[in-house]
Amino acid sequence: MSIQNIRLGLIGAGRMGSFHGLTAARHIPGASLAAIADPTPGQAARLAAELGVAKVYTDPQQLLDDPDIDGVLIAAPARSHAELVISAARAGKGIFCEKPMAITLDEADRAIAAAADARVPLQVGFNRRFAKSFRTAHLDVAAGRIGTPQLLRSLTRDPALNNPAASPQWVIFLETLIHDFDTLRYLNPGAEAVQVYVMADALIAPEYKSKGFLDTAVVTIRFDNGAIATAEANFQAVYGYDVRGEVFGSAGMLSMGSVTESDLLRYLAQGIQADTLRLDTDLLRDAYIAELNHFVDCLRGGAKPLASGEDARAALAIARACIESFETGKAVAVQGAQR
Repeated sequence: MSIQNIRLGLIGAGRMGSFHGLTAARHIPGASLAAIADPTPGQAARLAAELGVAKVYTDPQQLLDDPDIDGVLIAAPARSHAELVISAARAGKGIFCEKPMAITLDEADRAIAAAADARVPLQVGFNRRFAKSFRTAHLDVAAGRIGTPQLLRSLTRDPALNNPAASPQWVIFLETLIHDFDTLRYLNPGAEAVQVYVMADALIAPEYKSKGFLDTAVVTIRFDNGAIATAEANFQAVYGYDVRGEVFGSAGMLSMGSVTESDLLRYLAQGIQADTLRLDTDLLRDAYIAELNHFVDCLRGGAKPLASGEDARAALAIARACIESFETGKAVAVQGAQR
């Protein structure tokens, strides 16, 4: 592997892939974006022209077979992630995969095993671990600054419902709240979820509920250290993108995240006003960039990623239990959260 310049390949040139591609091309010292693959006609070529990337593929396997590529960024549709991780590992490439890494625990196990067998790093896109306030809170809890964690909270509120007709089943648990499940584990270091109870509904677009599309959910999670947590999601925060967290402990409390763009407040005749953001890539821009820089550092130095395949599996175990809880209306044990 080139020590001077890590050559990255991007699989998936949609909204998230385009952002990761821009980061790889312009915001990672010692790395470059060398190739882009996307089966959608013209998609990879469009992004490659924008970013000055020479190699374009329509078949992701062609990119994985390229001997000049050191690591891959997987930003394809979620249901393809696990197989792409396995294929990338077999090709000997370091792997960054957007969340969720897998949809089933069996898929997650196969992905983790493939990366381990190939001895390549596997990092998953849990960006909140790289947001300064969340990272500092994690370190504070680990250092005992707020005593024993007792109550935790993590929430994700998207600004607008995005095409529910095309959304896959259970997206609120598998692709949205999956961030919150990982965040709660991160803010309660060393503890694992043992039980969940879900209340959820389709309050914004009730006509899609029968298809498994829910737009509003609250999950209560019990951890094995006794802590109780809530994870909350909604797809219609009209005021802007909203990501926050909280840890209440025996010796204090930590609060992190903000809905506002900055700490600027306008005190006007009409009232107090603040600017908000409409995209996750704006609200958490620095964290997105930091996670890819960390991935390249792992490629170069061999360290284990801070958001690992095992972390992705543990969050997925919570998500799968949530689906069962919603379907049964009962509290459900989290099965196989630890491998």
